[in-house]
Amino acid sequence: MQESAVATVELTKENFAETINNNDMVIVDFWATWCGPCKAFAPIYEKVSEQHPDVVFAKVNTDEERELAMEFQIRSIPTLMIFRENIIIFSQPGMLPEQAFAEIIGKAKDVDMEEVKKEVAEQQKADS
Repeated sequence: MQESAVATVELTKENFAETINNNDMVIVDFWATWCGPCKAFAPIYEKVSEQHPDVVFAKVNTDEERELAMEFQIRSIPTLMIFRENIIIFSQPGMLPEQAFAEIIGKAKDVDMEEVKKEVAEQQKADS
């Protein structure tokens, strides 16, 4: 059995949109090198990423990618975001224990995206 070379993808403003657009589900960890909780969460993130080869696990270094951090209004790190079909379905600051992280991924996979798209369309109609 061949090991995958990289379990996580480093995201930059150059490849962010392409990664989100070209994958059904992308989990993004916004982090920084100086952040203690980020360092503590990193091995959990890596371990869980290896259990879900059907999901893209990505990381954004908020110090190097300030534009992305600002665009997504990242106020504390680590912050996790889950995108399904280009829609943010989960966003939460703080590190998670492995079990809680695994449960969130399971719930994210079970989300009815047709229902979400309908809600987004209704919200956009109400906002216009």
